[in-house]
Amino acid sequence: MERRKDALPTLPVCVCGHSSVGVPHTRCLMSGSSRVGFCLSDKKRRRINLQAFADFCAGHGVEVVEIDLTQPMGPQGPFDVIVHKLSDVIVEAEHDSHSQQLLANFQSFVSDNPSTVLLDPLPAMTQLLDRFVSYRIMSELHNSLQDWHVCSPPYLEIHSAGDLSSIQQAVTTLSFPLICKTRVAHGSLSHEMCLIFSGGGLADVRAPCVLQSFVNHGAVLHKVFVVGERHFCVERPSLKNFHPGPCDRKTIFFNSHQVSKPESSSDLTALDKQMPLLPPPSSEAVAALVKELRLQLGMALFGVDVIINIHTHTLTVIDINIFPGYEGVPQFFSALLSHIQSVLGKQTAVSPEKNQTSGAPSAAATSL
Repeated sequence: MERRKDALPTLPVCVCGHSSVGVPHTRCLMSGSSRVGFCLSDKKRRRINLQAFADFCAGHGVEVVEIDLTQPMGPQGPFDVIVHKLSDVIVEAEHDSHSQQLLANFQSFVSDNPSTVLLDPLPAMTQLLDRFVSYRIMSELHNSLQDWHVCSPPYLEIHSAGDLSSIQQAVTTLSFPLICKTRVAHGSLSHEMCLIFSGGGLADVRAPCVLQSFVNHGAVLHKVFVVGERHFCVERPSLKNFHPGPCDRKTIFFNSHQVSKPESSSDLTALDKQMPLLPPPSSEAVAALVKELRLQLGMALFGVDVIINIHTHTLTVIDINIFPGYEGVPQFFSALLSHIQSVLGKQTAVSPEKNQTSGAPSAAATSL
């Protein structure tokens, strides 16, 4: 995998307004302030507007520091909390020695500073990079949330595309059309998907991937953004309805970003005028879903993609996302700061030896 140019921040900059270039980081001169390190790619930092968030936090006694992974983390600390999205580094560490070293340095720092709380714990975040794992979690939701009529579509893990006939036999447990997604849920390739309409179209499968039964949902996607104990629902365009069952239609390849972003405009989202409006997701069901996933994942910053089945009106979970962009959530800054302050409050109530080490959530993180 080619290293992305925006994979890592380039300078250890304290973005609360206090210059830190060329000097070791020490606690901000703001009396009584807490230090929160952000370890994000350049793209992610711009997307959430970290500079504006730092300005917002500065008036609330919280200093935001941008962490540079390419430099020793010790002099950049100390940190009360580290907010991170190390997806690039984790994925690239599978085959790149430099990324392996960056990840090892980060884990070593966390291990040496057990009072620092991670948002979110690395093992919890890493599992969502693998759709095989996240889809297994999703498939269990109908058991724990059956009273709320929450489910996820049937799916199949494709580890190898070497035997087309065996794949054709296995998909008899699913229903056409099928949506095909890459196993790795990160990077530009993870947004490249396709709709398969018959057994013959399975020749277009590129393993490893997941095949998921497509559910007609009126071309409306509901993105649920979770920030600690708060969550926000944002409506987005989505794929239009297709006739159920196999047909001779050719495979449709598409990029999910071109379909489901706020500004998206695509023929794939065009609905028949006769399509009635679907009811919005039940707020109670969404709240129950978020509560269950926070418990199952052990995370505070994630997103859930849900749709409403046009026939059954069932709340259907189709994907889980790590630390999403929170586009369309005007309360994101206040919600994130509130959650950080909540974590800091819990942090002071527990002894350091009970806080997080490199492999397990801290006492504060367990109730995120």
